[in-house]
Amino acid sequence: MRILVLSQYFWPESFRINELVSALHAKDVDVEVLTGQPNYPSGVIFEGYRSWGCGCEPFQGMTVRRVPLVPRGNSRYQLSLNYLSFIVSAFVFGTWLLRKRQFDAVFIFGASPILVAIPGIWFGWLKRCPTLLWVQDLWPESLSATGYLTHPASLKALGHAIRWIYQKVDMLLVQSRAFIPKVRDLSGSTPIIYYPNSFMEEDSGEISQSVPCQELEGGFPVVFAGNMGSAQALEVVLEAAALLRNFEGIRFVMVGDGSQREWLMQQAMSQCLENIVFPGRYPIEAMPALMAKAGALLVTLADTEIFRLTIPSKIQAYLAAGRPIIACLNGAGADIVSEAGAGITVPAGDALALSEAIRTLYFMQESQRVELGKRGRTYYQEHFSHDKLVDKLIDYFEEAVRSHKRATK
Repeated sequence: MRILVLSQYFWPESFRINELVSALHAKDVDVEVLTGQPNYPSGVIFEGYRSWGCGCEPFQGMTVRRVPLVPRGNSRYQLSLNYLSFIVSAFVFGTWLLRKRQFDAVFIFGASPILVAIPGIWFGWLKRCPTLLWVQDLWPESLSATGYLTHPASLKALGHAIRWIYQKVDMLLVQSRAFIPKVRDLSGSTPIIYYPNSFMEEDSGEISQSVPCQELEGGFPVVFAGNMGSAQALEVVLEAAALLRNFEGIRFVMVGDGSQREWLMQQAMSQCLENIVFPGRYPIEAMPALMAKAGALLVTLADTEIFRLTIPSKIQAYLAAGRPIIACLNGAGADIVSEAGAGITVPAGDALALSEAIRTLYFMQESQRVELGKRGRTYYQEHFSHDKLVDKLIDYFEEAVRSHKRATK
């Protein structure tokens, strides 16, 4: 089976689509990737790449084709240009790059911006094959929730565009069951399937030694791993750290990067919060080893309607790590942690409750914390096993191909 994966983001950027593509290739699926020039999350084009011009490079035995784009930069205006430039480039340059290639299906990684699906639909029509869209965020709701777009007329127009996209693809995969009612309101007769994110585990022993993290040694490190943006509402971490500043050994280890990282570092410094450290970004392959050293793993999310429906992808990684989880969020993500019995959930934005949850885990016997981690690990294996989910995705490809052939006879 030959699959075209369309994603604005791809290796060396750290996104789940990298792992999924690798796993599909390992199961003898012929995968080709059309993507942009890597610049996430810093907004600066990675060394060895350039904004303008197309490129082609190998990735684990597969072909990755890159089209030009405007880097994200550090302003909303440039971010909008980044989104728009990839869509236009995928149409213009992608069509040329793929002119002699045939595919059985097009698979769109629907992280923001979901409008990337438009060239994906074009390629499905051009190659006469079905198009599957994996919805990671609900648009336009996520834009209004993060404040990137608030004008009612613009949101309404974008809603019409999303409706068109949902009704033009052949299959919709959603990362949270809670997405289904919202998506169904716009999707017409397009089939909708719950397909969660997963986490591909690595043999990380060698990696953990090659990229040590001193901030995780000793004491009780509370690890936040991943993007630090407005959606994560990380003000609550600053407030909780202030409440816990007198607890020797408890420290927040903020692993990753994002638009709010510099602001958080400045706030921590101005408030003399020595119990927050920022070791930076690590390769995604190193994360299992780093998370295994955590006293607890922290996930936060702002309290909006859209985020109550969302399952942050780090939850699957946390469950797989087998360490206790503190979920400072509401809705679907918190429900998974509670159902798994893998840790403690507290309301989004509640710094006092967060600090109390950390204290509870801090004073627990290590054997009790190990038990919480085991429950999370078991839940991961039952519901989010990467290998099982990849097999399901291949089944969905085959089902979409069969349905498309019947419809075009």
